[in-house]
Amino acid sequence: LLTCAVCVCVVRLKGVLEQMDRGVVDLQELRRNLELAAAMLDAVYTDETRRLLDTEDELSDLQAESVPSEVRDWLACTFSRKMGVAKRRPEEKPRFRSIVHAVQAGIFVERMYRRTSNMAGLTYPPTALTEVDQWSFDVFSFHEATGDHALKFLVYDLLTRYDLINRFRIPVQALVQFVEALENGYSKHRNPYHNLIHAADVTQTAHFLMLHTGLMHWLSELEILAMVFAAAIHDFEHTGTTNNFHIHTRSEVAILYNDRSVLENHHVSAAYRLMAEEDMNILVNLNKDDWRELRSLVIEMVMSTDMSCHFQQIKTMRNALTQTHGIDKVKVLSLMLHAADISHPAKAWPLHYRWTHSLMEEFFRQVLCCSGIHEAVFRAVLHI
Repeated sequence: LLTCAVCVCVVRLKGVLEQMDRGVVDLQELRRNLELAAAMLDAVYTDETRRLLDTEDELSDLQAESVPSEVRDWLACTFSRKMGVAKRRPEEKPRFRSIVHAVQAGIFVERMYRRTSNMAGLTYPPTALTEVDQWSFDVFSFHEATGDHALKFLVYDLLTRYDLINRFRIPVQALVQFVEALENGYSKHRNPYHNLIHAADVTQTAHFLMLHTGLMHWLSELEILAMVFAAAIHDFEHTGTTNNFHIHTRSEVAILYNDRSVLENHHVSAAYRLMAEEDMNILVNLNKDDWRELRSLVIEMVMSTDMSCHFQQIKTMRNALTQTHGIDKVKVLSLMLHAADISHPAKAWPLHYRWTHSLMEEFFRQVLCCSGIHEAVFRAVLHI
């Protein structure tokens, strides 16, 4: 249908050009042809835009003959939603706010290296954060240097660098208690991978991406706060098991969140429940509009870390880049957090190897839980 509509437009417009060349243009006929061509092209554009913004998964891009069936099944289970969820209508895409880049850059440079006077007793070796702006940042070494409190020190440092503590009047003592509670929650299930070190790593990587892509100059201070906050809480109280595990075992959280992004919903909800306590309410001084916008951003960003959204995010962003109008900023932030979340394969080999070993151990523990086999027996069978 699209091809036919375009062909009709081409024929009509060529006819108009021929009439103009012969000098026998009928103004009424010209107007009718141009209106028809404009209407058809507008319909084609609208339909094509809807197609490009279709958020269906892209597993069809994988050639069946090149991927083993068991691998394809795992990909379909992990990276796509297969529960008959109805398509959503493409949402209207808000454009980037108009920002004077030079002024924003100047403000950013100033606030980036500003420090608050009250460090709330947070001290660590001065060399611990020398590479925090680098891709090579070793979060494991930083974790050791901070006495096993990588997340607490990193979050405080980044909020200080961006001057967000001053800007949003975040109570320092509440911040310290909040992040300490986050660390406790990340340690709740003693996960080899989804722990506070992973949260610190993702937070630092998100900072690196904001800083080195230049995106910083298009973000408001509230959006920067949302990125740091979302990265810090994105796996809070992770159980060390997957969403599919929760769904198939009919866990309490799966029942609570109706099998939809089970863990991601819990991460956000549990983190916000912490702030219901007055002594941990770091957002107490935000006005109503900022609070709502921040929450909306954080929810959207953390939901995007659900691996079943992976292919739809890639497709949405790739197609959005072909559009002439502005890109939805929330989708950019969401993809950036998702990229930071799965970034360790692109890090230096020693870091990647260590992360992979931890993740394999966590998967191994889930298999034990699923199978009911005693760990010693299971390891013996696998010669581990």
